[in-house]
Amino acid sequence: MDADEDEDEVTTHRFAAPPLPPLLILAMVGVLAGFATIGMVWLSERGCERFRDTSNCGAWGFPLLVLTVVVTIVLGALVLSRLAMPHPRLVAFLGVGFMLLVVLAFLADHLFTTWTLLVVPVLTAITFLLAHLIAGLLERADA
Repeated sequence: MDADEDEDEVTTHRFAAPPLPPLLILAMVGVLAGFATIGMVWLSERGCERFRDTSNCGAWGFPLLVLTVVVTIVLGALVLSRLAMPHPRLVAFLGVGFMLLVVLAFLADHLFTTWTLLVVPVLTAITFLLAHLIAGLLERADA
């Protein structure tokens, strides 16, 4: 048996596990994006505390929020595309955008409580599922 046959054998048995259901993948990537958002907001606050001696970032607050949103969208799109999900960039963009709208509209006064650690990832998982539904509807309307 030569090296090419060994490589072919490894390649064919590499993906022997059944694939995960698409909705589970979307929900898990949403949870990941929610935790990434929380982590980046926490890092931003710690950075502002360190350099400004206050958790209020002042003029840097909006650019840090934009950076957090962009990084979360890119992370979500990258993971979705690696897992071969349809419309990864659109789903990540809409999922993060919907999460941000809900957080700013309804949870802005309660952002710095401990239960936010659970609410934001769950909310982001739901918004990723909603974004997937909308992307599918847009695809069917285009056809």
